[in-house]
Amino acid sequence: MKYSISACALLAAVIALAGCVSSQQRAYEYMPDMARDPAYKAFAPNSVTRDGLTLQRPVAGTIPRGYAPFHYGPGEDEATRAGRELHDPYHPTAQTLDEGKALYQTYCLVCHGEQGHGDGPISGKIPPPPSYVSDRVLNFPPGRIFHVVTLGTGKMPSYAAQLSADERWKIVTYVHTSLQGLGAQQPGATGGMR
Repeated sequence: MKYSISACALLAAVIALAGCVSSQQRAYEYMPDMARDPAYKAFAPNSVTRDGLTLQRPVAGTIPRGYAPFHYGPGEDEATRAGRELHDPYHPTAQTLDEGKALYQTYCLVCHGEQGHGDGPISGKIPPPPSYVSDRVLNFPPGRIFHVVTLGTGKMPSYAAQLSADERWKIVTYVHTSLQGLGAQQPGATGGMR
């Protein structure tokens, strides 16, 4: 028993001293593939995956971080439903209106015009959009305008790819308050998005 403890201590000391000996080979890597794994290009075949593709589809039902699903389809019935159910989350503060105006001038003015009368610079080349102060559009609740900006209608394309939901709501707030002159007078002008 005495010899085995002494032998173990002696072996440990020899191993420790062996680690202190100078070597010509430095930076020895144990398992180098852990530090530098083989890289695959996104669309290259991959023998490691089940389907042989490097770029995998997301798991069914997952959504990207920061993405809010829009549960409305195109068409008049869905636009009316969005008008009833969606409410503008922004109050018409100076900052919100300034941001909404800047976005409106960038994305909407070209067709709708500076005052929203449907007389933008290219309105002569396309069927002019309806005026925001027409009787029909004045009766649109903010959620319906948001639906139109999100999905588009008629000749107007969807702006969901160019503008985040927050940016679209800021445009709606600007249009509703500054161009239509309605502001917080309409029901649903304040409150949550859902």
